[in-house]
Amino acid sequence: MSELLQPLEPLIQALRRLPGVGVKTAQRMAFHMLQRDQEGARQLARALVTAVDSVRHCEKCNTFTHETVCSICRDEGRDAARLCVVETPADLAAMERTGAYRGYYFVLMGRLSPMDGVGPKDIGLPELLVRTQEPALQEVILATSFTAEGEATAHAITELLQGRSIEVTRLARGVPVGSELEYVDLGTIAHALVDRR
Repeated sequence: MSELLQPLEPLIQALRRLPGVGVKTAQRMAFHMLQRDQEGARQLARALVTAVDSVRHCEKCNTFTHETVCSICRDEGRDAARLCVVETPADLAAMERTGAYRGYYFVLMGRLSPMDGVGPKDIGLPELLVRTQEPALQEVILATSFTAEGEATAHAITELLQGRSIEVTRLARGVPVGSELEYVDLGTIAHALVDRR
């Protein structure tokens, strides 16, 4: 690294931790914040510290929340017979934006990826098993991504729930193969949910 960039090295390395951000993009971000938007940089720093210090996992569904139990899990008007399993809080938000689903959720916080050392305990499968013991539950909807890892995760969950009196369904293939759920248009997600198998 050149002497010119040395004072910015900690900031550049911190920005590189974001997904899809390489060295050049991190450098552009660092220069922009320090040159043109120092107040924005301070606001970003405060927001990150606040989020890290105050956001926790919901005790029921594992999504991010400021409360012990999130607002969706507290909503008694939802369909307790349905539990939709998603990979991330972003996927949960995408499902909610469709308005097509009124059940509860469980957020895995990832997907199985043996190549990356991510196993069942790393994505909350033990907690999911506990959640599926709720007496009103009749159906678990697997809404993992249609990637190799998402498919492996859906298969593992199906195997775990075999022999229980719970129907396990999967989103229909209206969602493009290889796509991340949070980037799929809302109409496609809604149709996939309605046509689940």
